[in-house]
Amino acid sequence: MPLHNPFAQLCGALALAVTCVQSAAQAQTLTVFAAGTLGKTFTTLARDFEKLHPGVTVQPQFGGSVKMVRQITVLHQPADVVAVADDAIIPRDMFGGNDGAKPTADWSINFLGNAMTFVYTAKSKGAQRIDAHNWWQVLSAPGVQIGRSNPDTDPSGYQTLQMLELANRYYKQPDLAARVLANSPRSNLRDTETDLISALQLGQIDYLAIYRSDAVQHHLLALQLPPQINLSDPRFAADYAQATVRTRQGEVSGRPIVYALTIPTTAPHPELAQQFVAYLLGPAGQKVFAANGFITLRHPVALHRDKLPAALRRLTVSATQ
Repeated sequence: MPLHNPFAQLCGALALAVTCVQSAAQAQTLTVFAAGTLGKTFTTLARDFEKLHPGVTVQPQFGGSVKMVRQITVLHQPADVVAVADDAIIPRDMFGGNDGAKPTADWSINFLGNAMTFVYTAKSKGAQRIDAHNWWQVLSAPGVQIGRSNPDTDPSGYQTLQMLELANRYYKQPDLAARVLANSPRSNLRDTETDLISALQLGQIDYLAIYRSDAVQHHLLALQLPPQINLSDPRFAADYAQATVRTRQGEVSGRPIVYALTIPTTAPHPELAQQFVAYLLGPAGQKVFAANGFITLRHPVALHRDKLPAALRRLTVSATQ
């Protein structure tokens, strides 16, 4: 008959308890809300981050930037990190709260740039003759189908309209935007432009207004639009600002495309979120972004830098107020 050793049993129970506590501490789920155009890149970075942090699961959700922020500010869904494709969204919709609600963020970091373009395939109508000079004529030809994102839910949607308004002036064609948009009915709109990539590849649409990074990631043909209209170059910021479009959020003036992120004040795992953000801003993250067609910033720029966690503050510079 085996002998029972109370001391051994107690030690075993304590060891099991410690193991369980450690496992519970390590097993965390980080929820990330991000712009649809960040989907492929953020998914890659999430898997890499998980390898460096055993027990951590990163669950990214992607969609139109305005829509993703509203899931936090209006629907009160929990998120640890939010990243958007327009750096104006976080200050506008999260710093001051909505309709008297409490602010859901008090800082943001600008960390990437991009450029607008139109992508297409070899089977798209006019693909054999389109170039950076005649693109607007090809896109406005009868029978061409153009996809774009909804300007009420996604920055790419209103940035497309701003780009076309700038093209009116650049090419001295006052009706250019109207002619192109005539081939982009509301049935060709989605909450985020990446939802239309499969439609383009299947030939259901001929052209898609999208970011240059998406062209790189999905190996699509893309127009090299001039920086005066593609919203990529801060040197033309004053010109971009002359292009204003109306959305449900009000009038939106053109500005260089800059992605921003923050950790909401309601984040369930703020310390882990800081580690994830630091990984995105660090050398490994920036290398992945560059390889996926984004414009990386030499120094990420922080708005309200004094409110950043110390670990992130040293990775940024202050925005010019």
